[in-house]
Amino acid sequence: MTGQDPAARPDPGPAGAPAPSLQRRLLAAALVLILGALVVAGLAIGLILDRFVRGQLDARLDAQVAALVAGLEPGGALRLDRALDGPPFDRPGSGWYWQVRRGGAALRSGSLSGHDLALAAPVPAPSENRPRPADGVGPRGEALILRVLVLPDATSVAASAPRAALQRPLREAGLALAASLGVLGLCLAAGAVAQVRLGLRPLDRLRRDLADVRAGRRARVPEAQPAEIRPLSAEVNALLDQNAAQLAQARTHVANLAHGLKTPLATMGLVLSDPARDPDGRLARLVGTMDRSVRHHLRRARAGARGGAVRARTPLAGPLRDLAAALERLHADKGVAVTVAVAPGLAAACDPQDLDEMLGNLIDNACQWCRGAVRITAGAAEPGIRIAVEDDGPGLDPEAMARAARRGQRLDETVPGHGFGLAITTELAELYGGGLDLGRAPLGGLMATLRLPG
Repeated sequence: MTGQDPAARPDPGPAGAPAPSLQRRLLAAALVLILGALVVAGLAIGLILDRFVRGQLDARLDAQVAALVAGLEPGGALRLDRALDGPPFDRPGSGWYWQVRRGGAALRSGSLSGHDLALAAPVPAPSENRPRPADGVGPRGEALILRVLVLPDATSVAASAPRAALQRPLREAGLALAASLGVLGLCLAAGAVAQVRLGLRPLDRLRRDLADVRAGRRARVPEAQPAEIRPLSAEVNALLDQNAAQLAQARTHVANLAHGLKTPLATMGLVLSDPARDPDGRLARLVGTMDRSVRHHLRRARAGARGGAVRARTPLAGPLRDLAAALERLHADKGVAVTVAVAPGLAAACDPQDLDEMLGNLIDNACQWCRGAVRITAGAAEPGIRIAVEDDGPGLDPEAMARAARRGQRLDETVPGHGFGLAITTELAELYGGGLDLGRAPLGGLMATLRLPG
């Protein structure tokens, strides 16, 4: 059978709404946490990079300021004892500038090209400590990163770097960081998907085990389960044991009821067999009808009890061939030839006794009405199995087919029987979720198609 198991379909939930998915919830939670962690990590690493690059830049400017202070000649004149215009302070307009100012005198880097650095007030107070950050702009009004040291004699020593010296490394590092975090996020997301799927795989295996139990392929859910699922499987097995006990109790009650009714009805039949007690035979016929009805409903009760949580798996090939051989011998006077074709491994999810009763009714009916040939075919069909019993007899018209399936209806009183065979077969098949269809057979007679769960 190839259809999807009903147990595998998700419950649509109330009002047809799709059922919430545990896998989607876990994945959504994992992805949200991963995204949040990556954002926090990106911000934290970005702040660390900003402090690192800014610290490196400040250290370079502080080193330039220290070199300028060390190069000032002692005395009243503002002069340097050595050239301090090394790259990149020698490129005009580069943003890398230095300036030493005392009163109206000033020394400037070659990159200033004779212009002044415009320092915003207030400048740091005189101190012998390390340089301090200050605000100011370059000769063309460009934004700068400034470090200024004011000496005790009011000499201010300033060094600057362009904003691009800070922004370009941060931008390049930020792009590399974003790409790295993106790859890390994809890896973490793939890991979360794999983790959720692997984590939920035991639940899918448990679903398949339950489907096997319902289909009769196993009696219990395997006890080898993960620790988190083992209590659930234990409860399911306890429920199966309870259902089995109730099924045994129901069968006992059915057997007791059959025994209790069979003897009184048989006694009544014997009493009424005396023509003096039942001259016209009407009471005997009523007792016979009661007996057949009781047997019929007892069979229904038995089939209903067997159609519970666990169903038997009954192979078809053996019972069909046995029934065909037995009925060939029973109708040997007609020379009936019964051919059987069954797909390999085909099995029905129903009790063996019920299967024998349904098939026996159909094959016996075909043998009674055929001219000499009966053909039985069985194969898989959505959503279960299909067993077709054909004969080469006169067949039935549509109206007669409808009447034939009614309980107690006999279309020809010359043929032995009580008219319950097709009705019993139909009701037993429906109790198992199947049915019985009547139609015209390719052999020319009637074709009865029995549908049962596989």
